[in-house]
Amino acid sequence: MPNSPTYLSNRAAAYMSDGQYDAALEDCSRAVDLDPQNPKFLLRLARIYTNLGRPDEALTTFSRIHPPPSSKDTAAAKEMQHHMKAAQDALNNGTSGSMVLHAIDQAEKLLAPGAIRPRKWQLMRGNAYLKMGGANSLGEAQNVAMSLLRQNSQDPEALVLRGRALYAQGDNDKAIQHFRKALSGDPDFRDAVKWLRTVQKLDRMKEDGNADYKAGHWQAAFDKYTAALDVDPTNRAINAKLLQNRALCRLKLKDYDAAVADCERATALDPSYIKARKTKANALGQAEKWDDAVHEWKKIQELDPEDRTILKEIRKAELELKKSQRKDYYKILGVAKDADEATIKKAYRKLAIIHHPDKNRDDESAAERFKDIGEAYETLSDPQ
Repeated sequence: MPNSPTYLSNRAAAYMSDGQYDAALEDCSRAVDLDPQNPKFLLRLARIYTNLGRPDEALTTFSRIHPPPSSKDTAAAKEMQHHMKAAQDALNNGTSGSMVLHAIDQAEKLLAPGAIRPRKWQLMRGNAYLKMGGANSLGEAQNVAMSLLRQNSQDPEALVLRGRALYAQGDNDKAIQHFRKALSGDPDFRDAVKWLRTVQKLDRMKEDGNADYKAGHWQAAFDKYTAALDVDPTNRAINAKLLQNRALCRLKLKDYDAAVADCERATALDPSYIKARKTKANALGQAEKWDDAVHEWKKIQELDPEDRTILKEIRKAELELKKSQRKDYYKILGVAKDADEATIKKAYRKLAIIHHPDKNRDDESAAERFKDIGEAYETLSDPQ
């Protein structure tokens, strides 16, 4: 009879042989509903669950069989369950994304040939790529999300996955669109709420910092960028930009070494971030570390040979390096480079008394210092 449990179970077996696992599951489930204690039907159903990547349901079904099935029958489901538990633990506990991917790969080897990977596994794979965070990994996360969205364009978890990938790549506007679309389908979806609020908060703080910077409120802008860095430490792209912006504030505040440090942190997060490298080179120049500045500008030129302005910066830094290697007469007299004639004369007289060789008979370098002071005064007192 077409609706008898034996007929349905046999048809399920035929579907399995043909790779039609969803149809096999439907028929075998109906057979078990009609004959719940039949060990043959239950064994077949458990195998179908294993083939489809549903080890928990497979093992629950195995447990209903009397006498219990052999360890050989349950081995694949147990191994699959073990790998997926390891993947979930790695995802939850902050270990590397590559560990998650390895566990999923091992579990997928136990799927039936041609079986579609479970949606949950695909989402876990996408989240593992997000955890890895590199440009290629973020691209792979996007691919996973797009594959799921082709199956269901309203899938809230896939929308959040794609939104998070876009956010990690610095495309906050599109990320917000995806989070909102996920919430339109499921207003209570916590992940969508969480990430929407995170991105909106970061955008607001960054814009507030930018407004202060444009208004010349360097310390206020610095404080806002610093606070924004604590919002989401995992986002490399956003934090690289915040560090670069904070470095610009440090330049205005004349904290050059700290500006260099911020730029180095930014390029560690995003090695392709040319703007941060340029800010670092400028900071080195303003700190009068011209040798380092020349070196940095040349590295930038290697990364971006099409930018003709970089060659101009190299030449400027090389010129300043040569000038720095000469005697700095202003520095010798301890006066600013815009000092007037009276200030220069006053500084010379004071230093000449202090460093005169007659007053420093036990100091062999006093004569050389006195000579430099005289040379500096002779040069700087000349209006030309």
